[in-house]
Amino acid sequence: MHNTSINQMLMISLDMLVPKNHIYRKISEILNFNKLTKHLKAIEREDGYVGYGIQRLFKVIFLQFFEDLSDRQLEKYLQENTAAKLFCNFKLDAKTPHYSLFSRLRKRIGTKELSKIFKKVQEKLKQKKLLSENFTFVDSTHLISKNNIWKERDEAIRKKYEEFNNEILKKVAIDKEATIGCKGGKKFWYGFKKHLSVDMQSGLINKVKITTANEQDGNHVGSICPQTGAVFGDKGYCTKNSEKLIKSKGCHAATIKKINMKNKNKDLDKWYSYLRFPYERVFSKIRRRVRYIGIVKNQFSEFFYALSYNVKRLIVLGSPPLEI
Repeated sequence: MHNTSINQMLMISLDMLVPKNHIYRKISEILNFNKLTKHLKAIEREDGYVGYGIQRLFKVIFLQFFEDLSDRQLEKYLQENTAAKLFCNFKLDAKTPHYSLFSRLRKRIGTKELSKIFKKVQEKLKQKKLLSENFTFVDSTHLISKNNIWKERDEAIRKKYEEFNNEILKKVAIDKEATIGCKGGKKFWYGFKKHLSVDMQSGLINKVKITTANEQDGNHVGSICPQTGAVFGDKGYCTKNSEKLIKSKGCHAATIKKINMKNKNKDLDKWYSYLRFPYERVFSKIRRRVRYIGIVKNQFSEFFYALSYNVKRLIVLGSPPLEI
């Protein structure tokens, strides 16, 4: 009697390989990427993008900032991670994009269009009462340029400039918009500054703006102010100009005063600091070194970082679908 070998084929789908409670599944439940990218269809018609489709590629870029990956890391991640394939609508054996596509796609979407998407999400959060704007935390943090300034310093020496400051940097630097910033007279960095506001009810980032590193915090508070409520800021926002900007937006300025101010109330400022403290954690999650050159490109990346941060926060809060 001969042994009979039976060949069996086990059919496995990509859906079977990814746990039902995987975080990528939860993201897809919260955000409707089809509706979110509807107004980007024109890009798909114009450029085609090798048949991938704009919705799928937008998910790819979202995943890049969600996981904080470089272009080359993202290419490999899509090749090897089954959950990423499922999230971005790739089949198990599908060819995923080459890393060179990602920079072209970010440029084609653009900061202006991404700001519309970010604003669309924020409006839906307000409708769902997840973003109240009754109490808002405002602050800024440093972002370090991808370029160091050793070459710029050497170039300044070669051209015999007597000083090395922001004015000279504009003449010799690769990134013409990156500047030297200073905080507290002791902390210096070369790059940019990120200004943001956080809703103190939900912990969600409401607004974000990128400026040069040498800009004063209070000069840009109007750009990150909510539409109503109290704005809690540190000593960088206690100037007459910044408080005027806050009030012009219809908000109340709850800013900590400097020690030498006549109207300083130590007990009140201590209470403001106590209220602000929990929201400092937002900055602990921030990537300090930027990947791109210039304000516009870094504004694009910070919109995506803010969006990905908010989605993580919504998952923690157990948010229902936003139905965007």
